[in-house]
Amino acid sequence: MAFHLRSFALLALTAAAIPNLARAAAPCTSVADCTEWLPLAGGPARTLVYRSYPFNTPNPAITRALIIIHGASRDADNYFRSTLASAFLAGALDDTVLIVPRAASSQGTCKDKLADNEVNWPCSGNSWRSGGIAVGNPNLNSFDLTDELLRRLAKKDAFPNLAQIVVAGHSAGGQYVNRYSMANTLHESLGVPVSYVVANPSSYAYLDADRPTAADPAKFGPFSDAGNCTTSNTWPYGLKDRVGYAAKISEDQLKKNLTTRPVTYLLGEIDVLPLGGFDSSCPAMAQGPTRRARGEAFQKYVAQKLGTKQPVVIVPLCGHNARCMFTADIAAPLLYPKPR
Repeated sequence: MAFHLRSFALLALTAAAIPNLARAAAPCTSVADCTEWLPLAGGPARTLVYRSYPFNTPNPAITRALIIIHGASRDADNYFRSTLASAFLAGALDDTVLIVPRAASSQGTCKDKLADNEVNWPCSGNSWRSGGIAVGNPNLNSFDLTDELLRRLAKKDAFPNLAQIVVAGHSAGGQYVNRYSMANTLHESLGVPVSYVVANPSSYAYLDADRPTAADPAKFGPFSDAGNCTTSNTWPYGLKDRVGYAAKISEDQLKKNLTTRPVTYLLGEIDVLPLGGFDSSCPAMAQGPTRRARGEAFQKYVAQKLGTKQPVVIVPLCGHNARCMFTADIAAPLLYPKPR
């Protein structure tokens, strides 16, 4: 009798635990409840992160991680909504941890309200989108944020079966990922494969003074107006006068990284209008008249200069819109690749 009572009690406890286990394994989709603070440089500096699964709860079902870098509006909550929609359509909510960090700024024209110890990233100039140094904290730059996320994921404390990480960004986030993909120092030693998706940025970091020629944007030569546009080869448009994270890496290493790391350029078919914070400065215009033209030109530039074929994927009927880009069927294999 005692044995049967013990067995019954065990079955009752197990049955009661099943719903809790199911709830623990379900992705967080209520955006307001899907946040976590990420300490940087050991704290107390921290940044807000939206994530579909907590970083401190073991979840062996997760095999992929997708880190999305938001645009210039720093609306990480909206980007998280779009990322949830993207993962739902791709059937990836249950096996992918979705992560959207917020690069908050209360500097200049940026008016974010900062929490206690929340890092204040620079709004303009050498800003958060190009590895800029944190306001009032010279020991932190914006690329440290993704470094910290990658290190945490690679430890596999929460996600022991993680086999693939994608770092993607749209618009200003695409600028960030373009620079981060060539500048980060973790890629080869992380222990988990990482790929990069650069979507619709306004500019790219060129490796020398050549730019697309006006006569033929598929050909490259010295920028014809370089004398008047003196910043055309200055970071983040070129490699001169790099600051923060990127300044610690040699030009040769940056070039090598760009040739050896898996990068895809995801471009909207109709992202051809000067909308959504389009960079119309002279160093940006030197790279092409539209975001799509700039992306196609940079891919050709990398192929011609470095002999590296990095794919361009054109998203049909998408303009400068992150949700359109990331929820498109053609984008799913890039954002949710099968583990290698």
